[in-house]
Formats: sequence, structure tokens, C-alpha cells
Amino acid sequence: MSPGRTNPARDRHLQWGAQALWSQLEPLLPGLSIEVLARSASTNSELLERARIIPGALSRRAGDAPDASARIGRRQADTQPCLLVAEHQMAGRGRLGRGWRSTRGASLTFSLAVALAPRDWSGLSLAVGIALAESLQGDATGGPLRLGLKWPNDLWLVDAAPLQAGTGLQAWRKLGGVLIETLAAGSQRLAVVGVGINIAPMHDALPTELQERLGCLRELNAQATAPAALALVALPLVTALRTFEREGFSAFTERFAALDLLRNQEIVTTDPQVPQGVALGVNAQGGLRVQAGESMHVISSGDVSVRPSTAGLALPAR
Repeated sequence: MSPGRTNPARDRHLQWGAQALWSQLEPLLPGLSIEVLARSASTNSELLERARIIPGALSRRAGDAPDASARIGRRQADTQPCLLVAEHQMAGRGRLGRGWRSTRGASLTFSLAVALAPRDWSGLSLAVGIALAESLQGDATGGPLRLGLKWPNDLWLVDAAPLQAGTGLQAWRKLGGVLIETLAAGSQRLAVVGVGINIAPMHDALPTELQERLGCLRELNAQATAPAALALVALPLVTALRTFEREGFSAFTERFAALDLLRNQEIVTTDPQVPQGVALGVNAQGGLRVQAGESMHVISSGDVSVRPSTAGLALPAR
């Protein structure tokens, strides 16, 4: 058991409650370790490097296993489940190679590495987003939707007040994101699920124009902290991964529909075949359905960016 790691010389860590988290998660993830780092370039990259074997770095006899020296990582080809938290992530990565900025206390950045064997990987990022949004939304079910999802992997904060009285349009700002990377590790495929959530404003770390496009969890809960947010999302996330492994995205379609902020919205995309249209939810594999004129298209590539064509969303009544 490795419920946590700290640096005694720099013991100003936030109180993460690693032991309590480990007790919750280990029954679902046997062999789990939980680690907290003061700094990391990228938690996703670190976990991938621990599991990766350098291609071609084999011992001299054909067919031999790779040399231990050819393995990258402190634990050498480590494929055990690991929840890795970075209090300050210095070179975080988002989808399409975009950067993800974070600062200590103002952000929650972590990655969870776990071997998965679903029949179909399609829709995994949506299942992860659902787990995050539902757990952070908390007891607000039935009230105004404040947290929702933008296909395929963004968590949005929806402003409580409309942009203009009587328009029905709500402003939205990015609260968090998900980056999922997979790696073949022997007979297993390791999924590394990276999550970044804005906890508090980062006025000193971001330019003004970017600040205006971001939301933070303290707008929903003034007492929110990074450790408290992790405690909320960790078990629902692991449960969602295990459900997805057994049942695929079909187990999440109705839950996604309740959080889908693009549904019935006019959108623009970077797909040259579907530059614009109306989003009509997702199909059984989590692909985005887009009505463009008389034609229905499905966008399934994670390399396509999608956004509303206006500055606000017309939210349906709940």
C-alpha cells in the first residue's frame, strides 16, 4: 500500500486525505497507489513514462524481454493503478496539444492510470466528463444547470444570470478538461485519465482575456478547495471507468443528454466536411450528431474542435 508521498523538507502540502481516498478506491482498483507531488511537468506524461518501454531497446538475444535499463520510470514498467496529484503542474497538456495552466491551490490537476479492457473505447472521455460534472454539481439536481459538458471533453460553468433579460441565453466559461491517453503495456492497455479543474481565480497567472473565458469552482461553492474537489470526484470517476469497461458508452447516454450543453445549438467545427450545423446530441458510440442542411453527419474524431456559433447558450428548461 502506498497511500501518499510527501517531501518532509517542503511539507507545505495541502491536506489531501490520501489514506481516506485509498480506502475508498482500492477495492475497485487493487494495488492502487496514491501520490501527491509538489510539482510535476505533467502528471499524464509521468504516468505514461513509468509504463513505457523504449521501442527497440531489447536485449541482444532475439525474443528476450526488454532490459530493465531500457524501461523508463522510477518503478520500471509500472502498470499498477496510480492516482497522481500535482499541486503545481508546470507543463500540463490539453487536447490537440494545447497547454493547461495551473497553480497551487487554485487548480486541481491529477491523472489516474488504470488498465482497462472495454470492448469499445468510444465515448470514454464523455463518461469521464459525466462523472466529474455530476459529482461537482452535487445536490443541484432539478435546479438550474450550472455545470455541463461540451463535446468531447470540456467541463463548463454556466452563469446563473442570463446574458440579457428575456433572451434565454446564458454565458458559459470553461471550468475543466479531460485528456485521456492510452498505452499498450504488455498484454494490457493502460488508460491515463488526466483531469484539470479550476478551483479559484488565477489572476496572477493568466492574461485578462483568458481569465474572462474561465470559470472556477468557487463560483459554485465559496469554500471549495482542490483536496475537497478530489474527494468529490475520485470515487465517481473510478466507478464510471469500471462501468464503462463492462457496459461501454451505452450506460451513459441518458446521463450525457442531461448535461449536453451543445444539444440543439448552432455550432461551428474544424471538420472541413461539417464546418457548421446544429448539434443534435450523440450517437450510441458518443459521436456528435450534427445536422447540416438536409444532411446528418457524425463527428467522432477527437482531433476536431467544436464550439457554439454564439457567445451564449440557450439552455432548455430542466
